[in-house]
Amino acid sequence: MNPALRTTAPTAPAGGSLRHSRAESTASVAAMDLAEMTTLRLGGPARAVIEATTEEHLVDVVRIADEGGDPVLLVAGGSNLVVSDEGVVGTVVRVLTRGVTVDADACSGAMVTVAAGEPWDAFVARAVDEGWIGIEALSGIPGSTGATPVQNVGAYGQEVSQTIASVRTYDRYDRRIRTFAAADCGFAYRHSRFKAEPQRHVVLSVTFQLALGDLGVPVAYAELARTLGVEVGGRAPATAVREAVLGLRRGKGMVLDPADHDTWSAGSFFTNPLLTPEQAASLPAEAPRFDQPDGTVKTSAAWLIDHAGFAKGHGTSAVSLSTKHTLALTNRGSGTTAQLLDLAREVRDGVRAAYGITLVNEPVLVGCSL
Repeated sequence: MNPALRTTAPTAPAGGSLRHSRAESTASVAAMDLAEMTTLRLGGPARAVIEATTEEHLVDVVRIADEGGDPVLLVAGGSNLVVSDEGVVGTVVRVLTRGVTVDADACSGAMVTVAAGEPWDAFVARAVDEGWIGIEALSGIPGSTGATPVQNVGAYGQEVSQTIASVRTYDRYDRRIRTFAAADCGFAYRHSRFKAEPQRHVVLSVTFQLALGDLGVPVAYAELARTLGVEVGGRAPATAVREAVLGLRRGKGMVLDPADHDTWSAGSFFTNPLLTPEQAASLPAEAPRFDQPDGTVKTSAAWLIDHAGFAKGHGTSAVSLSTKHTLALTNRGSGTTAQLLDLAREVRDGVRAAYGITLVNEPVLVGCSL
């Protein structure tokens, strides 16, 4: 996951009066390959890299680059990013901001504000330890907290939109700090207003409203419920939910492990398709179908890939589908971004030929396309 990735400078009029030290804001570390910053371990060179460790520094760096017309790419965990072999033009800004502020009481629960650069899973682990309930099923997801509202990150029946109270951003068009209440974030399946306007918003911090207790929220995902030995809608200790999710994710190669090439991925490469009822009816009877509140029907991208003839491990010695999960495209250690995208096209086109459904990539593509 990466917060608010930006690859071009916005063209809206300048405004505001944020103060900065140009020497501090433009200090950079040596140029390096983006492969060193992404979980795929792919990507070409970055001309300059700036490490932003404070919110003020982050805003200053982005604003100065915008004023100079310099393209900017923000990178935090690098877990939702596919970068071309040619690298990026402009400046890479590493979001390394830290800080967690807590306001908790027995009545309203815990209101927790988390800096964008805080590692997501470390925050989930703390929430479970502290008895903050509502994100325990989102354990094991790599990347940064600031990325979670952009994609409306979700897994095992939970989405961050269910617990986000507000998102604080730097608006690159209006050149000012803005805070959006959850109702104004435009959350939908793997979507938000921040994803809809990718050149505009830099997420600075996210505030979560979490209940207090030992039991996790009702389990909404059948596989997780079976693992926990409860019915769908039942509850289990949050610590047990976290451990169960981590176990399920490890079994699918979805918990980062430098020694396991199945985890050298960007997670799920394709989103689960949302279909019209007519499209869903045209699928084989055994295809998964999940009715959505808006009248659409969600099906499983992994099922489509597998039944279109792409088994686990399909590919080459350089890049392949994970040997544990067909939805992850992996770098086997010697791959290139071009090879990975060739595999993605093969899978996408094969599913379309078999079922008439075009899969959509979930990771952000920088300097490349499908």
